[in-house]
Amino acid sequence: MSAATREVVVVDLGMGNLRSVARALERAGASARISSDAEVIAKAPRLVVPGQGQFRDCASALEGELGSAVRAFVASGRPYLGICLGMQALFASSEEAPGAGGLGIFGGTVARFARDLRDASGERLKVPHMGWSELALPRAPHPMLASEPRWFYFVHSYVCVPEDAGIIAATADHGGAFCAAVARENVFACQFHPEKSGAAGHALLTRYVEGAWS
Repeated sequence: MSAATREVVVVDLGMGNLRSVARALERAGASARISSDAEVIAKAPRLVVPGQGQFRDCASALEGELGSAVRAFVASGRPYLGICLGMQALFASSEEAPGAGGLGIFGGTVARFARDLRDASGERLKVPHMGWSELALPRAPHPMLASEPRWFYFVHSYVCVPEDAGIIAATADHGGAFCAAVARENVFACQFHPEKSGAAGHALLTRYVEGAWS
């Protein structure tokens, strides 16, 4: 694979540690470029949208030309990888920020974890959900999740609730099953952080760089 086909543009939404995502992609064999330029994003061979922070800030960053460029990229059929807020942004709205609009690529919303979460023994669980969780797959593994083990690192208080359960590629458990990854056609997005997930995260990013499902 040529250097050009390994190029990945990491979208700068003004939040999160973009360099850690870019470095993880580079370790996976990519040539990573961080950009908030709509023209660069529209022409990218591969696009990664990461983010840590508030949905309202993410929605604000995706207003105008930047959001239009991301939508056009998804419509083009090229590989999109969303991480954390980059997954939540695919939906139209979030309970975290009433009135703020996401990209609306998937039907559904983003909801906060229940206030009184408990594990099987009845012990109360903390929100945000922070730490390592194992994925469960509702069907045959998506190519991005083809290898084991499937333990990934999460930091979040909100979860995606798709209208179409068929796009759920993986769930995890925190007081009950929640959507941990979604996939449809050229889009794969995860609530966990592959750049913080050791060997499992590296394997996932390597598949993305190498075009595992494109």
